[in-house]
Amino acid sequence: MSGAAAALRLAGELPALEWVTDETRLLRLSQDFSWFSPVLKRQLEGKRADVAVKPKTEDEIRAVVAACARERVPLTVRGAATGNYGQIVPLEGGLLLDLSGYNAFGWAKGGAGRAQAGIRLGDFDTAAQPLGWELRWQPSTFRAATLGGLFGGGFGGAGSITYGPIAAAGNVLGARVMSVEPEPQVVELRGPEAMLVHHKWGTNGIVLELEVALAPALPWLEMIATFESLDDAHAFCILLHGGTPGIVKKELALLADPIPGYFPALSEHLPKGRHAVILMVVESSEPATRELVAAHGGEVTYRKDLAEVKASNRTLVEYCWNHTTLQALKLDKNLTYLQARFDPERQREQVKALHEQLSPEVMLHLEFIRLTDGRHTCSSLPVVRFSSEARLAELARIFESHGVTINNAHTHLLEDGGKLRDMDRAALSAAQRMAADAAVAMKSRFDPLGLLNPGKLRSQRR
Repeated sequence: MSGAAAALRLAGELPALEWVTDETRLLRLSQDFSWFSPVLKRQLEGKRADVAVKPKTEDEIRAVVAACARERVPLTVRGAATGNYGQIVPLEGGLLLDLSGYNAFGWAKGGAGRAQAGIRLGDFDTAAQPLGWELRWQPSTFRAATLGGLFGGGFGGAGSITYGPIAAAGNVLGARVMSVEPEPQVVELRGPEAMLVHHKWGTNGIVLELEVALAPALPWLEMIATFESLDDAHAFCILLHGGTPGIVKKELALLADPIPGYFPALSEHLPKGRHAVILMVVESSEPATRELVAAHGGEVTYRKDLAEVKASNRTLVEYCWNHTTLQALKLDKNLTYLQARFDPERQREQVKALHEQLSPEVMLHLEFIRLTDGRHTCSSLPVVRFSSEARLAELARIFESHGVTINNAHTHLLEDGGKLRDMDRAALSAAQRMAADAAVAMKSRFDPLGLLNPGKLRSQRR
């Protein structure tokens, strides 16, 4: 029996579940936002699962997983498919396990919370905020993205300016994980062990529930400040980020001209030819923030408090992170992006040099964050005018020549996306080798048959 036939037979074995077998719907469910990359768009075109299922309970998930293991059917876990690297695109067909229906909120108390993996981030906050808590991260995809998807393939988002990325110690407290075997095992992983399944694109275990540290729910104020000089805008961001501990902030993004021109809905707040800074601060920090803007020659052109944001159902977060790229792509399909991280000690000179050398082909977009070691810096999702794959690679090399770290956003191979992609094992530190060995051991433990999202690990490609 072919792999496709075996996958389709599962629907007959478990008829009470919600199955999708229509080819058009399967193709849609099998895609994420990898089309942001012209490289991935070409490589992944037409890839889809043979069948999809949307279980609602752990018992239903267990039944599907057990059947896949018995029939040796490849299995790819899907949340809301808001990723950008083809994480959920099934390279070898098989079954798409859609966990968006497994979405119950558990609890929030004492600075921590728990929920099933399929819960949308916005729904988690809706449940937690009346209890005084909210998620530490608000990615721009928060309306649709799931908690499990953020953990399995995301970075952080708004909030990373304070708490760092998801990977920072203390952010994730536990994960309930299921193995892919004829008799699936479910294990609660705590602390560092849970992080061995973080950002692995669902290749080394099925995450059922997550327990995460939370932040106090605060009345956030959204603002836009515009600046004539990029250097002044960047200086303002650096000081607000790392030099004003009394100003409580959640988001800080610098969008170099001409990026603001791609936001027609905000055009009245974005004077032509000026650089824009989008920020979220707690309401009590507004006076100090305005003083800092004025001191750097800037002007506040937009301001909404929490009640106004909720009433409008529009948030500036959806113009930050990779929504910046999405907004630009709505007007110009010939754009793409890079992923970069600037040196905490050299970011000002790096930003100035790259802007002077590459603008307007490369339009700088900076997101100010804390690294896992606590240092302040900016990551970058620059918007790029695409001409060829060779030029895209050359632009990455130019960034690296200035000491900027590039993560490859145009690959569907997990290892090739990270900064260690060109290092061999001998070049890794002892700690890095231990982490790599532990991740491999986790794969063997929870996916002994090699059925989870096959083709996404270079080390285990068939």
